[in-house]
Amino acid sequence: MKNKITQLFNIKYPIIQGGMIWVSGWKLASAVSNAGGLGLIGAGSMYPDVLRDHIQKCKKATDKPFGVNVPMLYPDVEKIMDIIIEEGVKIVFTSAGNPKTWTAFLKEKGITVVHVVSSVKFALKSELAGVDAVVCEGFEAGGHNGREETTTLTLIPMVKEKVNIPVISAGGIGSGKAMLATMILGADGVQIGSRFAATLESSAHTNFKQTIIDVKDGDTHLTLKELAPVRLVKNKFYNDVQDLYKQNPTIEEIKELLGRARAKKGIFEGDLNEGELEIGQVAGLIHQIKSAKEVLEEIVTEFEHIKENLKFL
Repeated sequence: MKNKITQLFNIKYPIIQGGMIWVSGWKLASAVSNAGGLGLIGAGSMYPDVLRDHIQKCKKATDKPFGVNVPMLYPDVEKIMDIIIEEGVKIVFTSAGNPKTWTAFLKEKGITVVHVVSSVKFALKSELAGVDAVVCEGFEAGGHNGREETTTLTLIPMVKEKVNIPVISAGGIGSGKAMLATMILGADGVQIGSRFAATLESSAHTNFKQTIIDVKDGDTHLTLKELAPVRLVKNKFYNDVQDLYKQNPTIEEIKELLGRARAKKGIFEGDLNEGELEIGQVAGLIHQIKSAKEVLEEIVTEFEHIKENLKFL
């Protein structure tokens, strides 16, 4: 399955595992890379020394390419970038910030850079900044999301129409059928988060993994748009947020309710009531916890089967 993305990252399949907070540690990243995809360590939930440990363990667990996802809105970004360079990481996905901030610096070090965007405007800015590819994430996705609320199936062709660099689709993709659909629309590869969050190697709490399995359509919602839009499972914390909105709160009052470490409480510690449970709409199609290798192979097999029978690609 050779194309621009497999050649860019030197991987077998154009499938990237999203670098999710409290989910994407070295075990998941190395498992996906060993299975032929591109595993990403999620630096957003890691202190610099913890990230270094995960990178070193990932290097021992796989001889295949892997990368690090760096949300630029988090603190210690300078230290994180220094560690990435010191440890010889060759692929970095940046998100939640201006692509111009770090792209040139990383490229000078010989690092392949990809930026996550939610609009044509930011895809163009990313291309201008010199990134090697963009991840175009529709608002079906879990976690922090674009304010534009553009869906994956409309975002991909609009971005593809305007940029010349490779495009990776994300948001609502959990099967070979969905992968094929976005590639027909112009994507060169896919980034998958929620499906890999519900794997044996995911570092998420078992309570959270079970929640992914239990989620049905309509059970997630995009909220907290005044801070940074995030898609959450509807639980007690989500309901508390909605109740606060009825009082026409200030930004400070919303921040006070959110507090600190809500995502850690929900995803990593398994508090299903007070925690922030970030997952995508595609969770409604995830019914079983499997190994990362099984998930990747299932997606590839379905993709190839449908592709062969439809004769589209």
